[in-house]
Amino acid sequence: MDQPFDLSGRTALVTGGATGIGLGVSRCLARAGAKVVVAGRTEDTLRAAAEELGGAWRAMDVRDFESLPAHVAAIESEHGPIDILVNNAGNHLKKPAVDTTEEEFLSVLHTHVTGAFALTRAAARGMLERGQGSILFTASMTSLMGLPLVVAYSAAKSAYVGMVRTLAVEFAPRNVRVNAIAPGFIRSAITERALGQDPERKAKVLGRTPMGRLGEAEDIGWAAVYLASDAARFVTGVVLPVDGGFSIGF
Repeated sequence: MDQPFDLSGRTALVTGGATGIGLGVSRCLARAGAKVVVAGRTEDTLRAAAEELGGAWRAMDVRDFESLPAHVAAIESEHGPIDILVNNAGNHLKKPAVDTTEEEFLSVLHTHVTGAFALTRAAARGMLERGQGSILFTASMTSLMGLPLVVAYSAAKSAYVGMVRTLAVEFAPRNVRVNAIAPGFIRSAITERALGQDPERKAKVLGRTPMGRLGEAEDIGWAAVYLASDAARFVTGVVLPVDGGFSIGF
């Protein structure tokens, strides 16, 4: 492998790929040579990201499960086979567990778990037929440890771990790898606003992080490039923390 991190000639579909961590992943995949298709629900945001990346965009909702095979078919018709799928779309709910309704709980699970599964199922068919592909899930610190007030989100991100392991074992004989990245606290407008309004929580987060700072979206993006590339050709079924040591800090 002369250029093991080179993704030239590959098409990547990134859900939630136009903002936040998803945009950081999209930028890094594009810089590594991939043609990136960003997907989401807000057309103006998608269009702006695609223009920046020199890629393409697709308006879609991962909760519309029945429509996903048609979206995959259209993307592959227009841009070539999907070689890399990044399941990054998600929603969030911060609320005490005893006040969380079944409807709220299921809304988070459907977006993260059922939507990601349905899209993976649609995209994986072609990958398995071609005998190559890389599927990534954006997991979370809540996949690894307990955080309060996010029971639905924690359940969803923990479910990713089981999906990753099962799909990795099932798809490995056909050379399709499945992995996850578990971001720590990453700098974003939402994170800065939340921590800026809660100095005690910010101090707790930074004190728990051995590297003593927040991460950047591109830190997740370069991890995605590694896992999607031939450099990780013997890596499948892992949940990789990219967290400045948060998950092992004390």
